[in-house]
Amino acid sequence: MKENFEKKLFGIIDKEKVLLNEPMSKHTTFRIGGPADYFVVPTEVEEIKALLLLCEEVGMPYYVIGNGSNLLVSDKGFRGVILQIYKAMNQVKTEGNIIIAQAGASLAQIAMEALKNELAGFEFAAGIPGTLGGAVRMNAGAYGGEMKDIVIKATVLTNRGEIIELSNEELQFGYRTSVIEKNGYVVLEAKIELNPGKREEIKAVMDDLRERRVSKQPLEFPSAGSTFKRPEGYFAGKLIQDAGLKGFQVGGARVSEKHSGFVINTGNATAAEVIELMRQVNEKVMDAFGVSLEPEVRRIGEF
Repeated sequence: MKENFEKKLFGIIDKEKVLLNEPMSKHTTFRIGGPADYFVVPTEVEEIKALLLLCEEVGMPYYVIGNGSNLLVSDKGFRGVILQIYKAMNQVKTEGNIIIAQAGASLAQIAMEALKNELAGFEFAAGIPGTLGGAVRMNAGAYGGEMKDIVIKATVLTNRGEIIELSNEELQFGYRTSVIEKNGYVVLEAKIELNPGKREEIKAVMDDLRERRVSKQPLEFPSAGSTFKRPEGYFAGKLIQDAGLKGFQVGGARVSEKHSGFVINTGNATAAEVIELMRQVNEKVMDAFGVSLEPEVRRIGEF
């Protein structure tokens, strides 16, 4: 099957866009993860479509990533195709108060485009370490804002190879989810509606939020961002801190002393250590407060 798949793969994608047995630790913000059988970096929509259809046809597992934030890859890696939509597909343009961006554009890049054109409403996302595709898929949010507040349309690819446009309502945004995640769609592009603002005011909000992130989040260590979802009526980080787990460590994985909602890689953490740390944290929080913590970080590969 592998030889047949590779023959078909290289029939639709140039070999220089495919890496074999590529360590995923190079492509995740956690800096953790074993090798992916195929790491593919397409540069156009037709390549993504052809690759998706090929994987569906032969039953080859695949997973779409941007810059690898909010992701924990198994130490054994990923048996299948990792499709990265990132810097090779990151065009951004502005039409009036609408920003149109490809899925691979970083949120920081879009925030700078908004600032340049004096458009307000994207400040909350400026410091989120991810791409637009992932942000729309999981309805990323911070500091009181969410993607559902600003995305008016998204162009997606279905697993049947259909390219469709979904309105804000059709995207069915929920807390850290959307119809894109539920149905396994691939984000290609999104339209973001913002409001006219003043450059100085927009920059002041961005600077304030950046300072709050730097002072409160462990940005000096590799991590996947917030490790757990916010339980209804609580804050995950406060529950973990109040359970006495600040600085709690399993191998190279540690609950950050700076923000207990983050699990950090102190330098040589494995995915297995992160999972065990998360398990113990959840167990101790449940024992102390009767609250179950649900992971926000996505896991792929064999655990």
